[in-house]
Amino acid sequence: MHFMNVLIVGYGNMGKEIEKILAERNHRVVARIDPVASDADAVALTAGVTKGADTAIEFSLASGVLQNAYFYSKAGIRAVVGTTGWADKLAEVKALFDGGGAFIHGSNFSIGAHLFIGLAQAASAVISNLPQYDIMMYEIHHKNKKDSPSGTALETAARILKANKNKKRIVTERLDRRPEPDELHVASVRGGAEPGQHCVIIDSIADTVEIRHRARSRAGFALGAVLAAEWLQKKQGFFTVEDFMIDIGIKGATP
Repeated sequence: MHFMNVLIVGYGNMGKEIEKILAERNHRVVARIDPVASDADAVALTAGVTKGADTAIEFSLASGVLQNAYFYSKAGIRAVVGTTGWADKLAEVKALFDGGGAFIHGSNFSIGAHLFIGLAQAASAVISNLPQYDIMMYEIHHKNKKDSPSGTALETAARILKANKNKKRIVTERLDRRPEPDELHVASVRGGAEPGQHCVIIDSIADTVEIRHRARSRAGFALGAVLAAEWLQKKQGFFTVEDFMIDIGIKGATP
């Protein structure tokens, strides 16, 4: 395993969980970067603060992803980014790493979550020719989560549409009507301290099949991000978390 000197960019709950995993795996934290956290080492990425770092793990604000990616590319820092909500900047960020460096991003770095997505995709393909079965989905997250539905829910829904010939549209809003046969309804619930739960339901008059992933804590997400950072040490280019999952043997992660 390659020893890493890591920048933790975003020192909230996820950043602190990542710090624990890094310590367990004998990596060194160079600095903790966060614009508002009082226990961070700095509010922004600068050459002085990041000196000696070879890797960054970022779970921060979408508004800062492009600027941070520019910094990583110029400084030769490999980056793992779990921040979501910056799809509009994807092409610009990718261009920074087409000629060198290494960058991997994804909405969910949990290995268990990717097992869930692969199983949901496979099951939705099976029922394409079984009209007695319908498919739907819901997700539950803590009260402080800002986006809805979750990135993992939307990724799972996209995979279901790809695999199931009967579902053509994702509907995420409240329905005050009957859903159309080609609509996949994805519902979201927010409240409490729930780390994250996703459930795909395949239902018929005769029976119900549920595929569920429930995170017990943020530890699974943090471990996945650190494992992805270790994987990235021998890579060059722009990657998605699916590339990593496929490479470690989760074939269901294929987009």
